[in-house]
Amino acid sequence: MKRIVNFRDFNIFTVEKEVWDVEYHNHNFYELIVIESGKGNHHLNDVTFSYRKGDVFLLHPSDQHEFIIHKKTKFIYIKFTHHYASTYLLPGKSKNVKEAFQLLLTGRSVKYESAVLNAEDRKYFIQLAKNLRYEFSAKKIYNGDITTELFSIMVTLLCRNLINDPTTNSWKNAELSKIDRILAYISIYALDETKMRIENIAGEFSLSSNYVSIYVKNKTGFSIQQHVIQYKIKTAEKLLLHSDYTINEIADKLNFTDASHFNKLFTKYKNTSPSNFKAEDKE
Repeated sequence: MKRIVNFRDFNIFTVEKEVWDVEYHNHNFYELIVIESGKGNHHLNDVTFSYRKGDVFLLHPSDQHEFIIHKKTKFIYIKFTHHYASTYLLPGKSKNVKEAFQLLLTGRSVKYESAVLNAEDRKYFIQLAKNLRYEFSAKKIYNGDITTELFSIMVTLLCRNLINDPTTNSWKNAELSKIDRILAYISIYALDETKMRIENIAGEFSLSSNYVSIYVKNKTGFSIQQHVIQYKIKTAEKLLLHSDYTINEIADKLNFTDASHFNKLFTKYKNTSPSNFKAEDKE
């Protein structure tokens, strides 16, 4: 199976096809696909279902898919990474929107149909996608800020449809458990030392300060600190591969004590040093 690899945090473009010519594949990024026009079938994770104008599909890196086109189709592709979402989209959002979007990103809301079902929202979403595509390509002054704002609106619209969709009540009630919400919280606030204080996490989820760490360890097998470190290591990987930051700058950006501390933990979790990790990718 083919794997499509992208090295940009964010990208958007349009593809129009009469015949699908890309083999069954997955990605190393998240992909939001908007059907601007056309119809056919979407083959996703070995399940086939129809698509039509206005459908929106959020694909995770592990998802495998391809399209079978029945009528000439125009696709708007928006590719983004978890780092982009957590850095540019989630800050400033309400608690409910953050939790809903984390569920979207973790795949707990996977559905074999459009992520936007409301008729008016579907029209609105297509227009937002067109505006986003224009702004991203125009390269005018402030286009980066406008692009982020437009995509942020689209993400919030996805969350609204997720929350309002009655077919998702079962997984929302069953799977949006306290541990899911705690892990979403850690993923959002891992670099915020105040938010990550044990007493603040405990207060956020109505648990005692003495019990919250035990609760997380019992439910996941990892301590809160281990979850934070894993998040930092994953973020460090992206920065090492796709930025010009030095190791000292990455250590500082991710709130490690110093570069030595960063080197030690990265080597422990990845079995190679940060500098070797970066060098190996260029070979």
